[in-house]
Amino acid sequence: MNSIGQCFRFTSFGESHGTAIGGVIDGCPAGMLLDMEQITAELRRRRPGQSSLTTQRKETDEVEFLSGIFEGKTTGTPIAFIIRNQNQHSADYEHLRNVFRPSHADYTYEMKYGIRDYRGGGRSSARETAARVVAGAIAKQFLRAKGIEIIAYTSQIGEIALEQDFVLTDTALIEQNPVRCPDKDKARQMIELIENVQREGDSIGGTITCVMKGVPVGLGEPIFGKLQAMLAYAMFSINAVKGFEYGSGFRFLHAKGSELNDPFCNEQGKITTKTNYSGGIQGGISNGREIYCRLAIKPTATIFKEQQTVDKAGHEVLLKAHGRHDPCILPRAVPVVEAMAAITLMDAFLLSEK
Repeated sequence: MNSIGQCFRFTSFGESHGTAIGGVIDGCPAGMLLDMEQITAELRRRRPGQSSLTTQRKETDEVEFLSGIFEGKTTGTPIAFIIRNQNQHSADYEHLRNVFRPSHADYTYEMKYGIRDYRGGGRSSARETAARVVAGAIAKQFLRAKGIEIIAYTSQIGEIALEQDFVLTDTALIEQNPVRCPDKDKARQMIELIENVQREGDSIGGTITCVMKGVPVGLGEPIFGKLQAMLAYAMFSINAVKGFEYGSGFRFLHAKGSELNDPFCNEQGKITTKTNYSGGIQGGISNGREIYCRLAIKPTATIFKEQQTVDKAGHEVLLKAHGRHDPCILPRAVPVVEAMAAITLMDAFLLSEK
């Protein structure tokens, strides 16, 4: 289960402290002219060490394509690529060789496989998401040519949340602050909160909102191929995601059907809906309106406070983490969310053409 997608299929490989991470993309149409600068730009948005609010692991995250591209265009054959790991501090994790970290995959991996790479979490590390960003960057370029745009941003950290609906958001502000929040005042408050939590040796979570604009009518399949189910499946594969909602979601449970139904109307000869509480999906199929969803992101599990745990022998031990870790993963998760949305929509688009 290291692959996702049916027509546009992406497989990732590699570990946090291995030689490299990477991926194989199968099903990408031939003849796509790829903008390599755009792929590099997406990786920069995710890479560590981009501000004082993120892990200070220094990785250039330069992608090397091994196959599937000739003279800048996709050939229709599998696209293989690697991103070499260059700044591993494996010794920082030696004290975890026989210890199970709270809320990590250590215990479950050990029980399932009988072996685990304890250096930075191995395969369960968020380092793996860099490969997803490459696949997502290619999918974004395909979708952009179809008029589809994907925008994600930090909408809440701790108790500090945006009040406006996504349609009121000034998306130009997203990349102008290190938390990727499109509200200057809220961004400042979020930064202060993360810095305070960081000084305490703790971590904090929040929510990311993702908006998909220009999606045509007809993506998604009835019953088990519903578009919202495909999106949820993709988003829940991201390490720190604990919740997913789309459209009105959980926020309007107090409302009545008469308040949340989306009446159809005719706007300049085009059938659409007056409101969009459905979140752009009805019956599992896109209806032409913006698709929007919110993800609950948990606080980073690795913290610098002492925690009670056990070792392999079941002995109780006190654990205090070493190394370099994000006090809040949300800023670097934003491009990962966009990547998974892009991979899902491109797969759904290609499926709809079959």
